[in-house]
Amino acid sequence: MSADSEVTSEGTGASAIGGDDGAGDGSPVAADTPAMNDADASGLEFREVQRFRQWWLWLLLLPAALAPVGIFGYGMVQQLLLGRPWGDRPMSDTALAVVGPLAAVLGLGILGLFQAIKLTTEVRDDGLHIRFFPFRPRRFRFDEIHSCDARTYRPLAEFGGWGMRRGRGGQACSVSGSSGVQLQFVNGSKLLIGSQRADDLARAINRRR
Repeated sequence: MSADSEVTSEGTGASAIGGDDGAGDGSPVAADTPAMNDADASGLEFREVQRFRQWWLWLLLLPAALAPVGIFGYGMVQQLLLGRPWGDRPMSDTALAVVGPLAAVLGLGILGLFQAIKLTTEVRDDGLHIRFFPFRPRRFRFDEIHSCDARTYRPLAEFGGWGMRRGRGGQACSVSGSSGVQLQFVNGSKLLIGSQRADDLARAINRRR
């Protein structure tokens, strides 16, 4: 259940990141900065990119997403190409010609979106940057962080799974595995960041605090 990850060593450059105000959830207010752009350099010390790679998750997702493609594809061949009414109560040819491609686009679009989702974590001179695409990026200043520790957690028991989650222990942002970095902010709020390199991430943050 590991996620793809890449960690950039100290001294390499990357971009600034747009901030999320965190209003309403008790999170520290993150300042607005330019959008994340790998072409910009801003004292990047650590970078990790993770994607959903759990085999069992794709095993569930693929049939659900591809089923409409196969079902309506078969129906279009039967009715539009072979002239055989499809089903007990067949659609009109026009309706089938419209609904069929839409179902295919929807199913393939779900797969494409899921493939595009990624969690990018960066430690830079100006703060901790987190982006869970396609959501807005966030930046946390180091002086907002009260404590930072690598730990093992239970995704299902503590947060109900992976993704952008909220549980009894605060918020979590993760895509796979059971290791991460637990942050506690000076305002009392908590955030767990899932990471395949939790020890490296915690060290990078603590060096800047």
